[in-house]
Amino acid sequence: MKIELKEIPIKEVVKNYSDTAEEGVSGYGGLLNIRPKYQREFVYKDKQREAVIDTVRKDFPLNVMYWVKNEDDNYEVLDGQQRTISICEYVTGKFSVNYQYFHNLEVEEQEQILNYKLMVYFCEGTTREKLDWFKTINIAGEKLTNQELRNAVYTGEWLNDAKKYFSKTNCPAWNIAKDYINGSPIRQDYLETSLYWISEGNIDNYMALNQHNANANELWLYFTSVINWIKTIFPSYRKEMKGLKWGEFYNEFKNEVYNGKTIESTIQNLMSDEEVTNKKGIYQYILTTNEKYLNIRSFSNKQKREAFERQKGICSKCSKTFTIDEMEADHITPWSEGGSTDSDNCQLLCKNCNRTKSSK
Repeated sequence: MKIELKEIPIKEVVKNYSDTAEEGVSGYGGLLNIRPKYQREFVYKDKQREAVIDTVRKDFPLNVMYWVKNEDDNYEVLDGQQRTISICEYVTGKFSVNYQYFHNLEVEEQEQILNYKLMVYFCEGTTREKLDWFKTINIAGEKLTNQELRNAVYTGEWLNDAKKYFSKTNCPAWNIAKDYINGSPIRQDYLETSLYWISEGNIDNYMALNQHNANANELWLYFTSVINWIKTIFPSYRKEMKGLKWGEFYNEFKNEVYNGKTIESTIQNLMSDEEVTNKKGIYQYILTTNEKYLNIRSFSNKQKREAFERQKGICSKCSKTFTIDEMEADHITPWSEGGSTDSDNCQLLCKNCNRTKSSK
């Protein structure tokens, strides 16, 4: 990969600066794509962008930036988008620093900013080389997420269409699924989650197969199917539903038949059951009937000691004698049959008997 360090005055970077929904963000006389398709939206807070301007005005050095030269002799920002946009927006009057806009500054102060030289590495190479270089220099500022790095590799019309659904503020995916998914659309969390679900964990393979497709209809239709399935099976929303592995549940159980009224009644009972310590696990329990997802309340050490003394160290199942450390507490009447985690319902089994019992 060819890399060359150059000094670029701010006045050249801000030349023909443009930020539109249709054309994206560009500068450097229209030759620089400041926000390539794989990049995130502007995420700097006021203090961060003001710190950039303060650094420039004091003539202190900013961190080195990286531009990639494309085959059409245009450039795209590989690293430094947030700093570049901060500078361009200040010079074009989008915000002030300490109540001073760029046009309020003295001519000498304006000239100092415009003549400030940015240190920029110009990089040429293949898509894969760009990604490897991107990972290397992605060590400061707003670090890219794994999905943002994938977007750098699999850019194209398919990704553009997918980001329309999953990667914008107030995007369609956020509007229908914000109660069920963690993270932020602009940090690519929604896109990554949907891709993980549909690909069953093999995101890179799915993106590679679809990179040159004209649209992301398959992904969007799949995602809406997952959300509609959730709302159909579990129509009463609870905060415990957010962040669960809904796509994985959908992939495994979408063809099963469930009774909504019965499910809601079961959920109500489990939510109020003090024995259930993992309320988020209720939904996976409903689908699998596996009690391990509920984290049923365990017997205390005091209860275990009381049972040990009562049994004189003898296993309730095999009738052999063990030390207390060789035994485990067990519900005499199983929780699933109404047994509670109190001393009267506690018995000690040797580890082998207890695990044999649990596996049946």
